[in-house]
Amino acid sequence: MRTVAAGGRVIDNELADDFGALGECPLSKRETEILKSPADGLDARETPVLLSLSLGTVRNRLSDVMSRLQARTMVDAVRIAERNGWI
Repeated sequence: MRTVAAGGRVIDNELADDFGALGECPLSKRETEILKSPADGLDARETPVLLSLSLGTVRNRLSDVMSRLQARTMVDAVRIAERNGWI
């Protein structure tokens, strides 16, 4: 309680174990490149041009990435990948 009151975070051990279970990067090289684009500040229209993909392909891959990482949003997926050193 003191940690939280001081502005810190406390993570339940079960949740921490589940989060740590991700271990090795579950993303392909291309999925990692696609996820890295929004992490670098690129918007949805710049990513397809940069990676020579269609907008639909980028959206589908990002959806797959979010599902694989069990992320609720793209921002959540980026945080998970950054926290684990995957991007």
